[in-house]
Amino acid sequence: MDLSILNTILNPILNPLIHLVHDPNNPFFGSIIGVFIIALCVSFVITLANKLLVDQDRLAFIQKEMKGFQGDMMKAQKSGDPKAMAEMQKKQSEFMTLQKEMMLNSFKPMIVTFVPIIIVFYWMAQNPAINHIYLNMPHIPFYVLLVPIFHTFYHQSAGVPFFAIEWLGWYILCSFALSLIWRKLLGLKSAAL
Repeated sequence: MDLSILNTILNPILNPLIHLVHDPNNPFFGSIIGVFIIALCVSFVITLANKLLVDQDRLAFIQKEMKGFQGDMMKAQKSGDPKAMAEMQKKQSEFMTLQKEMMLNSFKPMIVTFVPIIIVFYWMAQNPAINHIYLNMPHIPFYVLLVPIFHTFYHQSAGVPFFAIEWLGWYILCSFALSLIWRKLLGLKSAAL
């Protein structure tokens, strides 16, 4: 499949974000800001999809019911009462139905946003202005954010200092923080994805 058509479409849209800010002392600065803006836009689209496609009141109700059921199940197990356990077994099918409904609702936004996000990720990964950037991190946040664990799955490129994150790590940090802010601003009631 010829993916150059994606570049023809995305370059005029996304390249200006990378070159929005220019710092002659730091050639990566514009790309770092560009990745931040892309994360801002993507996290907004995902959060908006959650807001529009998921009934937040129903989701909150289901989560409350599930928490209550789990609490009742633990009490029944701790009591060892066979009658209470049998009653909980009967309620389990209702619990499974609610759990299935919650899962299906949480997949709706993912289905809508998956392909566009994959296309943007493809563009960022193959764009030389982005895929060569890295940010040096202070030691304490580096360990608090568990970056060394992330590095065991996503190996750093040659020449990147140990206490640094590359574009993907930077994108993940930005999108996680921005998603929390968007969820708060758009009034989403739960953190379920």
